[in-house]
Amino acid sequence: MNKAILVFLIITLAFNPALSQGKSKSKSSASANDELVIKSLIEKETKAFFEIDYTTWADCWIKAPYAFWSFADTTDVNSFTGWEAINKGFANYFKTSKPSKAKIERTWRDIRIYGNGAYARFTQHVSDDTERPPQEEVRVLEKINGQWKIVCVSVIAVQKENQPVR
Repeated sequence: MNKAILVFLIITLAFNPALSQGKSKSKSSASANDELVIKSLIEKETKAFFEIDYTTWADCWIKAPYAFWSFADTTDVNSFTGWEAINKGFANYFKTSKPSKAKIERTWRDIRIYGNGAYARFTQHVSDDTERPPQEEVRVLEKINGQWKIVCVSVIAVQKENQPVR
């Protein structure tokens, strides 16, 4: 009997690391897939914004009272709290702006996934008819019914004046 218990323990201990490695790989591949989906969603939202595609842009967002959008540069700071305010704040933009063929480049800084929540940070360079400084951007996302959606956008235009004095 003691021999049977010892054999059982040895087999259990031998396979336990293999089982946990399998779970680890599965979890990391799920995270890698979520990262790709998150990047794709951010790219889709930005493209829709510049192409003046309201339906696609709005579909990327969570329609919640806690949604938040902000932008800051050396001349102004704007923000909207709640989907209704965001939607209203951009209504004129989507009615009056013309589509842009802007070239958009991103340098991904960090993506963190916390269950059904995620944080993404990147630097974005937009090249079009307007001279624009690079932008440091943050997105906070939530996964609802298996789909990632944006709940927070924060954009800061990086200009020489933004550099800290040391």
